[in-house]
Amino acid sequence: MNWTAWAQAELDAIRRADRWRALMAFDCRGVEGTLRGRDVIVFSSNDYLGLSQHPAVRRAAAEAAQQFGAGATASRLVVGTRSLHEELEGALAAWQRTEAALVFPNGFAANLSVLSVLGGPEVTVFSDELNHASIIDGCRLAKAERRIYRHGDVDHLESLLAATPGRKLVVTDSVFSMDGDVAPLDAIASLCARFDALLVVDEAHAVFGPALHDLPCELLRVGTLSKMLGSLGGWVAGPRSLIELLVNRARPFIFTTGLSPADAAAALAALRICMSEQGERLRAQLRHAVDTIAPAHPSPIVPVILGEDRAALNAAETLLQQGLYVPAIRPPTVPAGTARLRIALSALHTEPMLQKLRQALHSLQRVAA
Repeated sequence: MNWTAWAQAELDAIRRADRWRALMAFDCRGVEGTLRGRDVIVFSSNDYLGLSQHPAVRRAAAEAAQQFGAGATASRLVVGTRSLHEELEGALAAWQRTEAALVFPNGFAANLSVLSVLGGPEVTVFSDELNHASIIDGCRLAKAERRIYRHGDVDHLESLLAATPGRKLVVTDSVFSMDGDVAPLDAIASLCARFDALLVVDEAHAVFGPALHDLPCELLRVGTLSKMLGSLGGWVAGPRSLIELLVNRARPFIFTTGLSPADAAAALAALRICMSEQGERLRAQLRHAVDTIAPAHPSPIVPVILGEDRAALNAAETLLQQGLYVPAIRPPTVPAGTARLRIALSALHTEPMLQKLRQALHSLQRVAA
């Protein structure tokens, strides 16, 4: 069988499993757009504070492109580091209260770098079973032994740590991207301190916290510039020695063109807003949006688990017919039998938008019942 025939057979199998995916051009601005000729409200974006649309953020990106050009032109260790990169890294380190920080073209590369560099052959990596794909792939790339602990199960993690000799690294999302729940970081940090393990926390979706200051263990923080900050890129913040080791050994950093000046400038402007009183107001608006749809839920990610793939697809289509874009999430992104709608809320969602979604969800639940 030639490669074209093999690919077609694989595609046919995906279709038979009802898990076909296709790219869809969707030009939107903020939380509104047009899809299939229909005006829709977007409940799928990770632009939690709406900073991708903020005039100061857009202006900073445009000015940086005018000054420095469209791209960084080379890897950061060749000629790809700009003053903007250093300024952004200093601001990130101050924000995270760490000695140093390093930015990457995307968050996926940040996790690959951390885990491949620190996960050496003499190390065991302990990873939550629902960690993001970038963590999973970073663990696969590392030469370390791997132990997967049950989701959020501190007792299971403790038993694995106690039974494993040698150097240890625990890695977890702070907020899990498909369930919107929060890791028990205080308890995990206590275990890491007790077993002398490095804790790596991916804060990509952490808008409301939890706070990671003054944890009792060694800590390395990973995050993205593309969600709460509305730009593009990834970052790692922590002890200077670990950051400098990444600069010298992380292949996704060394052999990749640096973050574009426009993206760096946009992220820096967004970070300054995020740390200001305006940022506090935006978080309060987002908190209200979350409480309107799912009171007291800990994150802007609200899952509506429907089980079967077709049920999730049908529910998403029903909402789309009402002008609400909420994507269906199916395996392998989530475990089999847990297909869902993934609602992502933003500070840009207005009260009428939220009430329209709330009423539509109630209607769906009545139909399902």
